[in-house]
Amino acid sequence: MSYTVKYLEEVKKIAGALDPAKIDRMVEVLRGVRAGGGRLFILGVGGSAGNAGHAVNDFRKICGLEAYAPTDNVSELTARVNDDGWDTSFVNWLKGSRLNKADGLLVFSVGGGNVEKKISANLVYAIQLAKQVGAKVTGIVGRDGGYTAQAADACVVIPTQSPETVTPHAEAWQAVVWHLIVSHPDMKANEMKWESTK
Repeated sequence: MSYTVKYLEEVKKIAGALDPAKIDRMVEVLRGVRAGGGRLFILGVGGSAGNAGHAVNDFRKICGLEAYAPTDNVSELTARVNDDGWDTSFVNWLKGSRLNKADGLLVFSVGGGNVEKKISANLVYAIQLAKQVGAKVTGIVGRDGGYTAQAADACVVIPTQSPETVTPHAEAWQAVVWHLIVSHPDMKANEMKWESTK
């Protein structure tokens, strides 16, 4: 079996393994954030940071939900990393944004964060702050979901198909799931261009 065929077979298996109820729970939580006048802060590292910036656009434009990502302002992010360190870069940004109980976090991550293993500790500290202030936490993560899956109010874990494709599937399916959410009738507030063009 070629790599391409194997990869596409894995995609099919993931589609069949995702739990729609968990996605619907994310929709419910995010709809509640919007209804309460809260903001959505989307966190990601690496490819997930790229996804965060794209998702900010979709939540703002399609859903009418005020959204931000710390990785969209490279000047502030690098200043915080330089002065305070990587591990606190997101939590200090959230403190500066006055994260509060009306707000929500959406975490995009392959591993979900693990302080003991020193993997994406910046996500863990951000989630801990969110829990302290009463903000809602959601996530779309891979592998076993790490700290995000443990602490989130709603989380979708992309099931691992093989050790060689954990990252590409986790990051690709982040996009599939968030696009499902923003186009969901309970979230969509504005028409999208190609869907409204006859």
